[in-house]
Amino acid sequence: MAKAIFTTKISSSYDDQPESRYHFPKTYLNQVKQTVGDWIVYYEPKRSEGDRLGGRQVYFATARVKEITQDSQRPDHFYALVDSYIDFVNPLPFREGTDYYESALKKDDDTMNKGSFRRAVRILQDHEYESIMAAAFGIILAEEGGVRKKNDSVLYGFSDQPQEDFQRPIVESVVKRPFRDAAFSKAVKDIYHQTCSMTGLQIINGGGRSEVQAAHIKPVAQNGPDTVRNGIALCSTVHWMFDRGLLSINDDLTILKAKGKIPPPIERLLNPSGKLIAPKELVYAPHSNYLKFHRETIFKG
Repeated sequence: MAKAIFTTKISSSYDDQPESRYHFPKTYLNQVKQTVGDWIVYYEPKRSEGDRLGGRQVYFATARVKEITQDSQRPDHFYALVDSYIDFVNPLPFREGTDYYESALKKDDDTMNKGSFRRAVRILQDHEYESIMAAAFGIILAEEGGVRKKNDSVLYGFSDQPQEDFQRPIVESVVKRPFRDAAFSKAVKDIYHQTCSMTGLQIINGGGRSEVQAAHIKPVAQNGPDTVRNGIALCSTVHWMFDRGLLSINDDLTILKAKGKIPPPIERLLNPSGKLIAPKELVYAPHSNYLKFHRETIFKG
């Protein structure tokens, strides 16, 4: 088994849905085979000429590869099916100055190895994966007392950090529900600027903490993934009503209300526009697949 980088972008010509599958040509089959049963990191490249979407140039999520299947429509293409997907709290650039998370991207003269960088699938060393994860989830790890350096400060290292500094592999935390809940919550609330997307309310308590909550659109209990595309920020009462199907969202982000089941005081709080306040960045917007699931399975309208 081996860890790897999978390159993908929102406007990709491939049939990617990072939360569940990665579409790739036969060129990379041998490398992807090595990742089955292990973890990968998704990287979003710079947008190509004429491409208006994507282009953040960041590592943005991790997932575990379950199996490889052949594309029935394109025999020279395959799918890597994944599970345990989770978005990074801190998306990371591939380098900071002359420091690279992937040692293979750096030449001896500290310049970038463009040949390696252009490869859509790149094998990743275990300690490089740990360094990426420590930087991506540093705040969450600090709060849970997870991975730390010997001097008790949170590790935000690059690939050349000594492996013995880790108390335990970060993947042991990533698969646990409390860690995933904390990471999902912070990512969603930060993207929505601590503001309820259905009411526009931003309530800060006496301790300076936002009262907004991160809601899964497709519930975790029904295999909803921990991606911001499956999340929205809601105040507690609206969250409760959304989870019970009294409110839902159309594909055009119109707020749907179960007829006769929304108390007038709550209805008056909803955005006057009648629409969800969504992130400006399309890459973070609620995905139509999860919205459809909520409408068809949970909504009582």
